[in-house]
Amino acid sequence: FFFFFFLSSLNIKMTTRQKVSIFGKNGEKSGNAQLPGVFSAPIRTDVVHSVHTSMSKNRRQPYAVSDSAGHQHSAESWGTGRAVSRIPRVAGSGNGRSGQGAFGNMCRKGRMFAPTKTWRHWNRRINKNQRRYATSSALSASAIPTLVEARGHNVDKTPEFPLVVSSDVEGIKKTSEAVALLEKVGATDDVDRCKSTRKIRPGKGKWRNRRHVQRRGPLVVFKNDNGLVNAFRNVPGVETCNVDALNLLQLAPGGHVGRFVIWTESAFNHLDSLFGSSTASADASLKKRRNGDYILPRHKMTNSDVSRLINSDEIQSVVKAQAKPNTRHTTTKKNPLTNLQALVKLNPYAKSFKRNAYLYAESRKKLKATKKAAKK
Repeated sequence: FFFFFFLSSLNIKMTTRQKVSIFGKNGEKSGNAQLPGVFSAPIRTDVVHSVHTSMSKNRRQPYAVSDSAGHQHSAESWGTGRAVSRIPRVAGSGNGRSGQGAFGNMCRKGRMFAPTKTWRHWNRRINKNQRRYATSSALSASAIPTLVEARGHNVDKTPEFPLVVSSDVEGIKKTSEAVALLEKVGATDDVDRCKSTRKIRPGKGKWRNRRHVQRRGPLVVFKNDNGLVNAFRNVPGVETCNVDALNLLQLAPGGHVGRFVIWTESAFNHLDSLFGSSTASADASLKKRRNGDYILPRHKMTNSDVSRLINSDEIQSVVKAQAKPNTRHTTTKKNPLTNLQALVKLNPYAKSFKRNAYLYAESRKKLKATKKAAKK
């Protein structure tokens, strides 16, 4: 409840195009920038998770076992009539291997069941609008400190969200300068957190050029690479990305929104051209597929606090009063053959008929009694 109310209030503030501080290399404020409209997009975690799943599948490399694996034996079935199964058996005699089953997935040194093929359906097609929607949601979530902290980032010393640094940062060429910048803007704690989580990967992946694993740290988004990528590439947990190639796999690792993003000023100002704003569409010349104007997704409701809206005086004054439930007292159906009252309702004469039958039976008893007494 509080989360949706917070998002709705955040949306109201963002429609006023609030200002965001820009920090220089020394960590001091050097100016302001308008907040791009993409940060007011609705946060749809279901769309992000669906698109992330498909995008992660598109990164897979085809693999398969050898076509001849498990079939490199001179084996042939013995057929029927020898009281053994018809599985192919290794030819020859005089050794333990001859006569043993081969080829089948249940056999020793046999092939696997349903051998994997390289022509498996590896890739998944992703709807273009859904992909843009997911990216917009991930960017919008990166501006909310509670979501960033909920994802695991240590941002207690970060002065502001979204965090924007001056464009001079794109010219950094030394790793020592990059580390100093991260310390000035309060991102060192998150880098230390990533550094402490580095460990050897469990399983066979450690033999396949991915020996270590560690958590994700800040994502530095830039417009022009003047040495910034080489400066940040050796800092644990820190990743870089060009603003023209924003990737959901980096903005929402694992399908979870709230990545800690550090923007350069030029990249931050370029977002309105890529995604548009609440009043203008995106720049069509920057899109690879230009089938139409791209409009930012909007919230279905300005205020998502539904219970507060329904219980407000304005709505309660015009709605109808709650109708009383129409209670019907159901009665148990009585059997007229066994229940006299139910029989009387169907046939009012039945009571007199039964009474007369009873009186006649009593008179017969008395007559029999008098005759029996006279014989004695």
